[in-house]
Amino acid sequence: MSMVTNETNAPTEAGRPHAKYDRLIANAKRVPAAATIVVHPCDETSLRGACDAAEAGIIKPVLVGPAAKVRSTAEKFGLDIQSFDVVDAPHSEAAAAKAVELIHEGKGELLMKGSLHTDELMRSVTAKVGGLRTERRISHVFIMAVPSYPETLFITDAAINIFPDLDAKRDIVQNAIDLFTETGLGTPRVAILSAVETVTTKIPSTIDAAALCKMADRGQITGGLLEGPLAFDNAIDEEAARIKGIKSAVAGRAQILVVPDLEAGNMLAKNLAYLAKADGAGIVLGARVPIVLTSRADSVRARMASCAVAVLYADARRRLRPFVAA
Repeated sequence: MSMVTNETNAPTEAGRPHAKYDRLIANAKRVPAAATIVVHPCDETSLRGACDAAEAGIIKPVLVGPAAKVRSTAEKFGLDIQSFDVVDAPHSEAAAAKAVELIHEGKGELLMKGSLHTDELMRSVTAKVGGLRTERRISHVFIMAVPSYPETLFITDAAINIFPDLDAKRDIVQNAIDLFTETGLGTPRVAILSAVETVTTKIPSTIDAAALCKMADRGQITGGLLEGPLAFDNAIDEEAARIKGIKSAVAGRAQILVVPDLEAGNMLAKNLAYLAKADGAGIVLGARVPIVLTSRADSVRARMASCAVAVLYADARRRLRPFVAA
């Protein structure tokens, strides 16, 4: 397969699917490694992900789970965890609770999901007593490297909020903008997606999109350029936007795609992954610390990119409010 080239015959970033993640990982290596609470790393994939990120100098793992099982997994797969702290917890639910407790004690700047179900981890994170809630709605962002698209695409929310209302969408948008800017990617172009690009009462998500753009005009959402409603084609293809007569800085060049609901977002992300061969890193925002949320199907590069984005975000927060490990 030939590589996409530009006019000077140099490979473009769109033709090098790992280039976007490589840049994020390289940037993360330039900042201090983040103390990371890895929750229940009891299989090869999750433990190897923590080891690889530690070896790259991105994180300093604290492994929380059944100590004997964690160590036997490391031995079985030849993973060196001798320099890592291992905190014993009898099972996955206890590991999630202990991990949240360690964050409260100042032992970590990040959480990283291991071999437990997402809902087990998030129950402890979102607990009304002792959890990691803030005033901001918790939401998920996919950071996707699509080989055919020149931009790194942020897709939100495709994993946490099922049918968000307007207030929740405001937080979802702001979380994604903050992540984009604080990881050093600049001012994002944010497309609020719907099925069409015109406002109609027949499709409520178009009304939400218009309201979100007005909220940005009035300073209720800051740090990004918003446009919506936009259909997917005219959000990411300049020719499609031109044909529809849409003139904006965002249309055709979006960097953050805000979906109407989880179903739409989940299908969009998986379509890109399986049909466009995109890699998808994942992070949860809005809690007291960023949460690296990986899947067993993630590539090694995507896992590393998830850690890199979380570390860059944690570093930006650290500079605002210095972190001191207990």
